[in-house]
Amino acid sequence: MVYAYLVIAVAFEVVATTALKASDGFTRLWPSAVTVIGYGVAFYFLALTLRLLPIGIVYAIWSGTGIVFLAAIGWFVYRQSLDAPAIFGLGLIVAGILVINLFSRTVSH
Repeated sequence: MVYAYLVIAVAFEVVATTALKASDGFTRLWPSAVTVIGYGVAFYFLALTLRLLPIGIVYAIWSGTGIVFLAAIGWFVYRQSLDAPAIFGLGLIVAGILVINLFSRTVSH
């Protein structure tokens, strides 16, 4: 169940950050509301995750996964370009998340 909480936390963080971009500096009501609510839900589920997993591991997975998803959203939705070094770096983030989840004894309990 702990990984379900982490997936929910990542999903709401990604939605909240995407809405933050759309809020235009908190000048648009609905994207601003989605941002505040989304971060609240994300941090709630992140806190539930931290009950069972180490903070460093949780934060690495949460932030790394969020970065990759937000870069993809920026590319598809906002037409923000990604050059080769950016794509390579995102690949390294994904590789790091995989190494943590597949090989680290820290995340198994």
